[in-house]
Amino acid sequence: MGLQEKVISAYNKVSKSTVSITTLKVIDFFFISQPIEGIGSGVVVDRNGLIVTNAHVVMGFERINVTFPDGQVLPATIKSMDYTSDIALLQVDKVLEPGNLGDSDKLHIGQFIITVGNPFGQLLGGPTLTFGIISGLNRTIRAGNRMFENLIQIDAAVNPGNSGGPVADLDGNIVGITTAMIPFAQGIGFAIPINEVKYATDQLIRYGRVIRPWIGIYTADLTPSFRSHLGTPAKMGVVVMGVIRGSPAERAGLQKGDVIVSVDDVLIKNSSDLRKILRSKKIGDFAILHFYRGSRLFSVAVRVEEARYF
Repeated sequence: MGLQEKVISAYNKVSKSTVSITTLKVIDFFFISQPIEGIGSGVVVDRNGLIVTNAHVVMGFERINVTFPDGQVLPATIKSMDYTSDIALLQVDKVLEPGNLGDSDKLHIGQFIITVGNPFGQLLGGPTLTFGIISGLNRTIRAGNRMFENLIQIDAAVNPGNSGGPVADLDGNIVGITTAMIPFAQGIGFAIPINEVKYATDQLIRYGRVIRPWIGIYTADLTPSFRSHLGTPAKMGVVVMGVIRGSPAERAGLQKGDVIVSVDDVLIKNSSDLRKILRSKKIGDFAILHFYRGSRLFSVAVRVEEARYF
Protein backbone atom coordinates (compact mmCIF):
# COMPACT_ATOMS: atom_id res chain seq x y z
CA MET A 1 0.00 0.00 0.00
CA GLY A 2 1.42 3.39 -1.01
CA LEU A 3 1.62 6.46 1.20
CA GLN A 4 -1.49 8.05 -0.31
CA GLU A 5 -3.55 4.92 0.21
CA LYS A 6 -2.33 4.67 3.83
CA VAL A 7 -3.37 8.25 4.54
CA ILE A 8 -6.80 7.67 3.02
CA SER A 9 -7.25 4.42 4.94
CA ALA A 10 -6.21 6.03 8.24
CA TYR A 11 -8.59 8.93 7.66
CA ASN A 12 -11.50 6.58 6.93
CA LYS A 13 -10.86 4.79 10.25
CA VAL A 14 -10.35 7.86 12.42
CA SER A 15 -13.10 10.02 10.96
CA LYS A 16 -15.77 7.56 12.14
CA SER A 17 -14.97 8.49 15.75
CA THR A 18 -14.35 12.22 15.24
CA VAL A 19 -17.18 14.54 16.21
CA SER A 20 -17.99 18.23 16.04
CA ILE A 21 -18.69 20.10 19.28
CA THR A 22 -20.67 23.33 19.40
CA THR A 23 -21.15 25.29 22.60
CA LEU A 24 -23.30 28.20 23.75
CA LYS A 25 -23.47 30.49 26.75
CA VAL A 26 -25.33 33.72 27.38
CA ILE A 27 -23.63 36.69 29.03
CA ASP A 28 -25.12 39.94 30.24
CA PHE A 29 -23.35 42.99 28.84
CA PHE A 30 -24.69 46.39 29.93
CA PHE A 31 -28.12 44.86 30.62
CA ILE A 32 -28.19 43.16 27.21
CA SER A 33 -28.11 39.36 26.95
CA GLN A 34 -25.54 38.32 24.35
CA PRO A 35 -25.09 34.70 23.18
CA ILE A 36 -21.50 33.49 22.83
CA GLU A 37 -20.83 30.44 20.66
CA GLY A 38 -17.82 28.16 20.41
CA ILE A 39 -16.69 25.27 18.25
CA GLY A 40 -14.30 22.37 18.58
CA SER A 41 -13.77 18.71 17.89
CA GLY A 42 -13.79 15.52 19.94
CA VAL A 43 -13.00 11.82 19.87
CA VAL A 44 -15.25 8.92 20.84
CA VAL A 45 -13.35 6.75 23.34
CA ASP A 46 -16.04 4.42 24.68
CA ARG A 47 -19.06 2.76 23.11
CA ASN A 48 -21.24 3.87 26.03
CA GLY A 49 -21.36 7.47 24.84
CA LEU A 50 -18.06 8.84 26.18
CA ILE A 51 -16.25 11.54 24.20
CA VAL A 52 -12.90 13.22 24.92
CA THR A 53 -12.19 16.82 23.99
CA ASN A 54 -10.18 19.74 25.35
CA ALA A 55 -11.36 21.28 28.60
CA HIS A 56 -11.07 24.78 27.13
CA VAL A 57 -13.52 23.83 24.35
CA VAL A 58 -16.40 23.27 26.78
CA MET A 59 -15.45 25.05 30.00
CA GLY A 60 -17.94 27.69 31.06
CA PHE A 61 -20.55 26.89 28.42
CA GLU A 62 -24.17 26.17 29.32
CA ARG A 63 -25.21 24.18 26.27
CA ILE A 64 -23.10 21.58 24.45
CA ASN A 65 -24.13 19.76 21.27
CA VAL A 66 -22.25 17.01 19.49
CA THR A 67 -22.57 16.40 15.74
CA PHE A 68 -21.62 12.95 14.49
CA PRO A 69 -20.19 12.12 11.05
CA ASP A 70 -23.63 10.94 9.90
CA GLY A 71 -25.07 14.38 10.71
CA GLN A 72 -26.96 13.41 13.86
CA VAL A 73 -26.87 16.07 16.59
CA LEU A 74 -27.19 15.17 20.28
CA PRO A 75 -26.92 17.18 23.50
CA ALA A 76 -23.94 16.37 25.71
CA THR A 77 -23.13 16.88 29.36
CA ILE A 78 -19.72 17.31 30.97
CA LYS A 79 -19.05 14.10 32.87
CA SER A 80 -15.74 15.30 34.28
CA MET A 81 -12.93 17.69 33.45
CA ASP A 82 -9.26 18.33 34.22
CA TYR A 83 -8.14 21.86 33.42
CA THR A 84 -4.48 21.11 34.12
CA SER A 85 -4.20 18.57 31.31
CA ASP A 86 -6.84 20.37 29.19
CA ILE A 87 -8.99 17.22 29.00
CA ALA A 88 -12.78 16.97 29.34
CA LEU A 89 -15.09 13.95 29.18
CA LEU A 90 -18.49 14.43 27.57
CA GLN A 91 -21.43 12.05 27.84
CA VAL A 92 -24.13 11.51 25.21
CA ASP A 93 -27.06 9.12 25.27
CA LYS A 94 -26.04 6.93 22.35
CA VAL A 95 -24.09 3.74 21.65
CA LEU A 96 -21.00 4.85 19.74
CA GLU A 97 -18.12 3.45 17.71
CA PRO A 98 -14.92 4.37 19.58
CA GLY A 99 -11.62 5.09 17.88
CA ASN A 100 -8.66 2.75 18.25
CA LEU A 101 -6.37 4.28 20.89
CA GLY A 102 -2.69 3.65 20.23
CA ASP A 103 0.48 3.89 22.33
CA SER A 104 2.08 7.34 22.31
CA ASP A 105 5.20 6.01 24.06
CA LYS A 106 6.15 4.32 20.77
CA LEU A 107 6.14 7.51 18.69
CA HIS A 108 9.25 8.76 16.89
CA ILE A 109 10.32 12.15 15.59
CA GLY A 110 9.84 12.21 11.83
CA GLN A 111 6.94 9.75 11.92
CA PHE A 112 4.06 10.51 9.55
CA ILE A 113 0.77 11.45 11.21
CA ILE A 114 -2.63 12.78 10.28
CA THR A 115 -4.80 15.20 12.21
CA VAL A 116 -8.57 15.03 11.88
CA GLY A 117 -11.01 17.70 13.02
CA ASN A 118 -14.72 18.30 12.68
CA PRO A 119 -15.29 21.95 13.63
CA PHE A 120 -18.14 22.57 11.18
CA GLY A 121 -19.92 19.23 11.14
CA GLN A 122 -23.36 20.71 10.57
CA LEU A 123 -22.18 23.07 7.82
CA LEU A 124 -19.45 21.33 5.84
CA GLY A 125 -20.61 17.76 6.16
CA GLY A 126 -17.84 15.87 7.91
CA PRO A 127 -14.33 15.74 9.34
CA THR A 128 -11.35 17.39 7.65
CA LEU A 129 -7.81 16.04 7.26
CA THR A 130 -4.29 17.41 7.46
CA PHE A 131 -1.09 15.43 6.96
CA GLY A 132 2.31 15.96 8.52
CA ILE A 133 5.06 14.62 10.74
CA ILE A 134 5.95 14.54 14.41
CA SER A 135 8.43 17.38 14.88
CA GLY A 136 9.19 16.83 18.56
CA LEU A 137 8.32 14.80 21.65
CA ASN A 138 8.23 15.52 25.38
CA ARG A 139 7.85 19.25 24.80
CA THR A 140 7.38 21.50 27.83
CA ILE A 141 5.66 24.78 26.93
CA ARG A 142 4.66 27.73 29.10
CA ALA A 143 1.44 29.47 28.06
CA GLY A 144 0.56 32.41 30.28
CA ASN A 145 0.69 31.22 33.89
CA ARG A 146 0.34 27.55 32.93
CA MET A 147 2.93 24.92 32.10
CA PHE A 148 2.17 22.11 29.66
CA GLU A 149 4.46 19.07 29.82
CA ASN A 150 5.10 16.03 27.63
CA LEU A 151 3.44 17.45 24.52
CA ILE A 152 3.76 16.12 20.99
CA GLN A 153 4.87 18.80 18.53
CA ILE A 154 3.52 18.44 15.00
CA ASP A 155 4.16 20.49 11.88
CA ALA A 156 0.46 21.13 11.30
CA ALA A 157 -0.99 24.26 12.88
CA VAL A 158 -3.98 23.61 15.13
CA ASN A 159 -6.78 26.16 14.86
CA PRO A 160 -9.39 26.50 17.63
CA GLY A 161 -12.04 24.61 15.65
CA ASN A 162 -9.85 21.51 15.36
CA SER A 163 -8.89 21.60 19.03
CA GLY A 164 -9.86 18.34 20.73
CA GLY A 165 -9.60 16.29 17.54
CA PRO A 166 -7.37 13.25 17.04
CA VAL A 167 -3.80 12.87 15.86
CA ALA A 168 -3.34 9.39 14.37
CA ASP A 169 -0.61 7.26 12.86
CA LEU A 170 -0.93 5.82 9.37
CA ASP A 171 -2.51 2.64 10.74
CA GLY A 172 -5.42 4.69 12.06
CA ASN A 173 -4.38 4.45 15.72
CA ILE A 174 -5.14 7.62 17.67
CA VAL A 175 -1.89 8.74 19.34
CA GLY A 176 -2.81 12.22 20.55
CA ILE A 177 -5.47 14.87 21.04
CA THR A 178 -4.74 18.28 19.55
CA THR A 179 -4.86 21.40 21.67
CA ALA A 180 -5.05 25.03 20.56
CA MET A 181 -4.41 26.36 24.07
CA ILE A 182 -0.81 27.12 23.12
CA PRO A 183 -0.40 29.91 20.54
CA PHE A 184 3.31 29.33 19.90
CA ALA A 185 4.34 29.99 16.30
CA GLN A 186 3.03 29.77 12.78
CA GLY A 187 3.08 26.27 11.35
CA ILE A 188 3.46 24.53 14.71
CA GLY A 189 0.83 22.49 16.49
CA PHE A 190 0.76 20.57 19.74
CA ALA A 191 -1.07 17.49 20.93
CA ILE A 192 -1.61 15.74 24.25
CA PRO A 193 -0.19 12.18 24.04
CA ILE A 194 -2.93 9.55 24.04
CA ASN A 195 -1.32 7.74 26.98
CA GLU A 196 -1.75 10.93 29.01
CA VAL A 197 -5.38 11.08 27.83
CA LYS A 198 -5.93 7.43 28.86
CA TYR A 199 -4.44 8.09 32.29
CA ALA A 200 -6.49 11.23 32.87
CA THR A 201 -9.66 9.57 31.58
CA ASP A 202 -9.24 6.59 33.90
CA GLN A 203 -8.61 8.89 36.87
CA LEU A 204 -11.60 11.09 36.05
CA ILE A 205 -13.91 8.09 35.77
CA ARG A 206 -12.65 6.47 38.98
CA TYR A 207 -12.19 9.51 41.20
CA GLY A 208 -13.83 12.46 39.45
CA ARG A 209 -10.44 14.18 39.31
CA VAL A 210 -6.89 13.37 38.26
CA ILE A 211 -4.67 12.31 41.15
CA ARG A 212 -1.06 12.95 40.10
CA PRO A 213 1.84 11.74 42.23
CA TRP A 214 4.13 14.76 42.16
CA ILE A 215 7.42 16.10 43.48
CA GLY A 216 7.18 19.61 42.02
CA ILE A 217 9.65 19.88 39.13
CA TYR A 218 9.51 20.66 35.42
CA THR A 219 11.90 18.63 33.30
CA ALA A 220 13.34 18.29 29.82
CA ASP A 221 15.22 15.38 28.28
CA LEU A 222 19.02 15.55 28.47
CA THR A 223 20.45 16.47 25.05
CA PRO A 224 24.05 16.93 23.86
CA SER A 225 23.64 20.70 24.09
CA PHE A 226 22.40 20.41 27.68
CA ARG A 227 25.34 18.12 28.51
CA SER A 228 27.80 20.65 27.16
CA HIS A 229 26.16 23.61 28.87
CA LEU A 230 25.79 21.92 32.26
CA GLY A 231 29.13 20.13 32.22
CA THR A 232 27.53 16.87 33.34
CA PRO A 233 29.06 13.44 32.78
CA ALA A 234 25.55 11.93 32.49
CA LYS A 235 24.88 10.24 29.15
CA MET A 236 21.10 10.20 29.61
CA GLY A 237 18.53 11.48 32.08
CA VAL A 238 16.32 14.51 32.58
CA VAL A 239 17.26 18.10 33.33
CA VAL A 240 15.40 19.96 36.06
CA MET A 241 14.11 23.07 34.28
CA GLY A 242 12.24 24.47 37.25
CA VAL A 243 11.42 23.73 40.89
CA ILE A 244 8.07 24.84 42.30
CA ARG A 245 8.32 26.88 45.48
CA GLY A 246 7.18 24.96 48.54
CA SER A 247 7.24 21.62 46.69
CA PRO A 248 8.76 18.34 47.92
CA ALA A 249 11.61 18.81 45.43
CA GLU A 250 12.47 22.25 46.84
CA ARG A 251 12.36 20.93 50.40
CA ALA A 252 14.71 18.13 49.34
CA GLY A 253 17.16 20.63 47.86
CA LEU A 254 16.76 20.01 44.12
CA GLN A 255 17.75 22.93 41.91
CA LYS A 256 17.32 24.07 38.33
CA GLY A 257 20.04 22.46 36.21
CA ASP A 258 20.26 19.22 38.18
CA VAL A 259 20.32 16.12 35.97
CA ILE A 260 18.30 13.18 37.33
CA VAL A 261 19.77 9.88 36.13
CA SER A 262 17.89 7.29 38.21
CA VAL A 263 15.00 6.88 40.65
CA ASP A 264 14.99 4.00 43.12
CA ASP A 265 17.99 2.60 41.18
CA VAL A 266 15.97 2.50 37.95
CA LEU A 267 17.76 4.34 35.13
CA ILE A 268 15.93 7.35 33.71
CA LYS A 269 16.27 7.82 29.95
CA ASN A 270 13.74 10.61 29.51
CA SER A 271 10.87 12.51 31.14
CA SER A 272 8.43 9.73 30.25
CA ASP A 273 10.44 7.28 32.39
CA LEU A 274 10.31 9.67 35.33
CA ARG A 275 6.55 10.12 35.02
CA LYS A 276 5.98 6.35 34.91
CA ILE A 277 7.95 5.78 38.10
CA LEU A 278 6.21 8.61 39.95
CA ARG A 279 2.79 7.35 38.86
CA SER A 280 3.62 3.95 40.30
CA LYS A 281 4.00 5.61 43.71
CA LYS A 282 1.31 6.21 46.29
CA ILE A 283 0.85 9.62 47.84
CA GLY A 284 3.19 9.74 50.84
CA ASP A 285 5.78 7.35 49.42
CA PHE A 286 9.40 8.39 49.01
CA ALA A 287 11.44 8.32 45.81
CA ILE A 288 15.23 8.07 45.95
CA LEU A 289 16.61 10.36 43.25
CA HIS A 290 20.19 10.16 42.01
CA PHE A 291 21.28 13.29 40.18
CA TYR A 292 24.28 15.21 38.94
CA ARG A 293 24.91 18.80 39.90
CA GLY A 294 27.72 19.76 37.61
CA SER A 295 30.13 16.81 37.72
CA ARG A 296 29.19 15.61 41.22
CA LEU A 297 26.66 12.84 41.86
CA PHE A 298 24.16 13.22 44.71
CA SER A 299 21.29 11.18 46.15
CA VAL A 300 18.21 12.47 47.95
CA ALA A 301 14.90 11.08 49.23
CA VAL A 302 11.91 13.07 47.99
CA ARG A 303 8.41 12.62 49.39
CA VAL A 304 5.72 12.09 46.74
CA GLU A 305 2.66 14.30 47.16
CA GLU A 306 -0.50 14.95 45.16
CA ALA A 307 0.11 17.51 42.46
CA ARG A 308 -0.84 21.09 43.13
CA TYR A 309 -0.44 23.96 40.71
CA PHE A 310 0.02 27.66 41.26
